[in-house]
Amino acid sequence: MDPRRWTVVGAPSSAGAHTPGVERAPAALRAAGLLGLLGADVEDSGDVPGFRWRPDPAYPRGQNAGAVAAVASAVADRVAGALSRDRVPLVLGGDCTVTVGLVAGCARAGMSPALVYVDGGPDLYTPVTRANGNLDAMGLAHMLGLPGTLHEVAGVGPVTPLLSPERVVVYGDSLPPGDHERDLVAELGLAYVPADEVHADARAAARRARSVAEGAGDGFVVHFDVDVLSFVDAPLADVPEPFGLSLDEAAATLAELVASPRFAGLSVTEINPHHLPDDEVLPRFVRALAGALTAG
Repeated sequence: MDPRRWTVVGAPSSAGAHTPGVERAPAALRAAGLLGLLGADVEDSGDVPGFRWRPDPAYPRGQNAGAVAAVASAVADRVAGALSRDRVPLVLGGDCTVTVGLVAGCARAGMSPALVYVDGGPDLYTPVTRANGNLDAMGLAHMLGLPGTLHEVAGVGPVTPLLSPERVVVYGDSLPPGDHERDLVAELGLAYVPADEVHADARAAARRARSVAEGAGDGFVVHFDVDVLSFVDAPLADVPEPFGLSLDEAAATLAELVASPRFAGLSVTEINPHHLPDDEVLPRFVRALAGALTAG
């Protein structure tokens, strides 16, 4: 598979988010020129039906679960279609739960993918442990089928769970020892590449993640949540994080991962265009992202 033959899938949904905003990201990324920077062979498959966040008082610990599942399933159909034509899906979210669709689409296409989860937090909460009920903090938990997750979200793919722990690499977070999610990473035995390792040598950290992912599945996909970035360096995320990777470190990471012959797809999530302080931040990000995806 040629990793430069991109099929872009827009997922304009904030169903799993805290508030509205991230559903505007696919349009903003297109308007900032992303597709034109990705090379000659880029196919835009348009957007799946989206959803703008609203409170869901009937299900306060798993808000908008039906919409999250519907969006993920629609993404999965587009991803499976792209893979069936030897193309590489690039999913533009939307909140983090669109990655459920990326992984489910791989499974629908007959793959057993590994996942490199580049995120400010590994999204291992469940409706039992996350009182405010935003499902974008629970995406990986649902892909792993952890106790307390919701069937309609965990069951988007043809198998449940979509992933086993040995097929997951958690990458780039700055969670302190004793944090609930960091403890779960250890308990589940997930491969772990923390932010400190990326700060020390981003290319080497990404090579370690890539090596694990290449050996764990018959291909791997990458989830990239912009809240892994330091908000001061790149003020893009729906939920600002004071600590994180620099944009250069993230670009080096993605370039290394995408260069793998076993790389099969990418999701970009949690950009909130309302948070942009000026007209330069998103174009700068788009140039860095496109440069990483076309390097080499």
